[in-house]
Amino acid sequence: MRVELFGAPVDRLTMEQAEERVAELVRGGRSCRVITLNPEFLYRAVSAEPLLLELVRRADLVTADGEGIVWAGRVAGTPFPERVTGIDLMLRLVRRAAAEGWRVYLLGSAPGVAGEAAANLQRKYPGLQVAGTHHGYFKPDEEELVVRQVKQAAPQLLFVALGAPRQELWIDRHVDRIGPVVAMGVGGSFDVVAGRVARAPRWMQRMKIEWLGRLIREPSRWRRMLVLPKFAWLVLKTYGFGKRRQRFG
Repeated sequence: MRVELFGAPVDRLTMEQAEERVAELVRGGRSCRVITLNPEFLYRAVSAEPLLLELVRRADLVTADGEGIVWAGRVAGTPFPERVTGIDLMLRLVRRAAAEGWRVYLLGSAPGVAGEAAANLQRKYPGLQVAGTHHGYFKPDEEELVVRQVKQAAPQLLFVALGAPRQELWIDRHVDRIGPVVAMGVGGSFDVVAGRVARAPRWMQRMKIEWLGRLIREPSRWRRMLVLPKFAWLVLKTYGFGKRRQRFG
């Protein structure tokens, strides 16, 4: 079931259901877009960049990635069953790909990282078919060559780690030309899988403060974190206070 937050469709799915939905898309044999939506992306889409909102509307699957999105769903009266993060969904899909025989392609991150991530994934999931890898530091005049290489590799799953929203914009521009593939932006996931960056400890993940772990590890992220209180205020103003006025008006 899909609901809307500020005009952006978001699928109310568990992690397992999201995996099954992607499996359906792969079996459908067409070009598909998956967006794991977080508060920063949604705030930018609503407040300043309507093109990003159009990207979300065109996506075949949109998951609630970010505790802020899950919280917004509760405030809006359309709660999500759980948070479906990009890295966790990617790892489940890679495991599924190894079992189903799907070919995967890793595009993005710094030179060498995608290859290291692919090697680690193949060690963890024997039988995984990696159709190819490519770093994300290509120049604009090299983009066409990258698209051709991905198309020639003919993957069923394409993970793009260029950072949001660049990765979603790249997917939207090129996925239909690549062919029948399910493409998904995964941010900094390759760095974690490659072992170059440590993910927040499990206890932080359980307490839903993984964002704090990233901030401690990368203090330069503090400017991006300023979006969170703005997003919270927008949610309360739109969905929280309005409901109270209706209840007591």
